[in-house]
Amino acid sequence: MKKEALIAAKAAYEIEYECIKAMQEHFDDAAFSKAVDLLRDAPRIGVSGCGHSGIICQHFAHLMCCIEQPAKFISPAEAVHGGMGFLQAGDVCVFASRGGKTGELLPILEICKKKGVHVITVTENLTSPLALGADVVLKQYVNRETDKYNSQGTTSSTALCMIFHALQTALIEETDYQNEQFALIHPGGAVGARLNEKK
Repeated sequence: MKKEALIAAKAAYEIEYECIKAMQEHFDDAAFSKAVDLLRDAPRIGVSGCGHSGIICQHFAHLMCCIEQPAKFISPAEAVHGGMGFLQAGDVCVFASRGGKTGELLPILEICKKKGVHVITVTENLTSPLALGADVVLKQYVNRETDKYNSQGTTSSTALCMIFHALQTALIEETDYQNEQFALIHPGGAVGARLNEKK
């Protein structure tokens, strides 16, 4: 391994650590509370994003299912080919777009408005179309990506993950979700064995 590669790898830890630490300064109690309320009361939750954001959105949909808040990742491509039939009035759609201008998501936003679907947008750009069209905007802060070109979706993915993890953590408290409930729907793997271990 090149010396420069090792230095860059170790620096990545510091870059992402500093990002998460600084994110607390951008935490908006009122916006976060409203987002939690909407997610708690939603019959169904759709989540959509492109690229790295889309991959983290799939993770969030699974996190919601793990606490029995019915959710589904809606592919931007499939959304405009009938996939938005999953969401109805009163449901919630969560968009993740660092710049808030992702072209593939804008038609989905319009569908949400017409159907009466609540919108939560996670973005850095609070004046972007996806932010202005949302019921709630959660500020995503990113100091820089970890690569030397500041172009790969690394720190930004971690920041998005952190916001989604915070939402799930809050919802567990908000809904009084019990570990016994999780044990029922998670019998598989080492976690399932531990949760369902006979005392």
